[in-house]
Amino acid sequence: MDRPAVAVLFGGRSSEHSISSATAGGVLRAIDRERFRVIPIGITRDGAYVLEDDDPDKFALDPERLPEVVDNGTRVRWPDSARSRELTVVDETGERSLGEVDVVLPILHGRFGEDGTIQGLLELLDIPYAGAGVLMSAIGMDKHTTKSILKAAGVPVVPWVTLTRAARDRDRTLWEGRVRSLGLPVFVKPARAGSSVGVSKVTEWSELEAALDTAFDEDGTVLIEESITGRELECGVLQGRGGQHPRVSVAGEIVISGRDFYDFEAKYLGAPGIDLVCPADLHDGELAEMQRIAARAFEAVGGEGLARVDFFFTGAQFYVNEVNTMPGFTPISMFPTCWIASGMTYPELISDLIDTALERAAA
Repeated sequence: MDRPAVAVLFGGRSSEHSISSATAGGVLRAIDRERFRVIPIGITRDGAYVLEDDDPDKFALDPERLPEVVDNGTRVRWPDSARSRELTVVDETGERSLGEVDVVLPILHGRFGEDGTIQGLLELLDIPYAGAGVLMSAIGMDKHTTKSILKAAGVPVVPWVTLTRAARDRDRTLWEGRVRSLGLPVFVKPARAGSSVGVSKVTEWSELEAALDTAFDEDGTVLIEESITGRELECGVLQGRGGQHPRVSVAGEIVISGRDFYDFEAKYLGAPGIDLVCPADLHDGELAEMQRIAARAFEAVGGEGLARVDFFFTGAQFYVNEVNTMPGFTPISMFPTCWIASGMTYPELISDLIDTALERAAA
């Protein structure tokens, strides 16, 4: 039996390009080559689709030199209609076929990939893909929309104020009053960015303007969130197979000892002051409640593919902070770590995402 062809799609135009590339390094190393034929497709920072080297070491996460997709002169061509799934590549020798693709694994983070845009392209071409669909991706990418939907579904969320660039000067008295009602400290973050890019912790109101500038550099809409005193916990969620309920991993905990918050440097560059503990020390009842809320949050935003649900836990109440529809997926990231602690290997996790996508396409 022929192996299904999996196009691993990574890089992209967002500020999380390098993290997506590092994720590709882990996936290319671990994907089951006996089951799947791999086509690595990189997206440059300018949005060109190139045929990349099938070399995990090329995309290793190195704090001294973050990996990236560089334009190598090739161009991967998608099918010209939904009647074909054949990919071709054009290079200096001409055009050649890469064969038909059975499923796309889009491990893109941030805008232009995690936000429903790539998913929309694949829907138009009728090509199966892993992960969240168009609507769930769009919802999950926008923190304001996610919080609004979760709140409407009865999922406890961290109180927040949303501010657009236009309203910043137009309605200053109104929004400043709403923000100050949250109390200090507050977190300021772009509405549509991840990996803690553009996020600041504000401990004095004099710091707010600079924090807004930083967030607005990433997006035209920002969130100002109340700071919840409690433990930072996360768990992974996978779509249920065969119409079953979502599957939820054990919990992991981010223990902060020497930093203001879990920022980009701590997540990916090995900066000190952060420990990741998995499984987290929770009572059985606490874990069960966290898993229940995680599954509810996952289904509220669309319930497809995968997600990492981030919490604050005060000891009495779980608050959902974010739902990430394409979480960090490097071998040391919290999402795979939680599933490994739940009894699933990293290669099995990758296979599960692909199998779920193929089942969804066949349904």
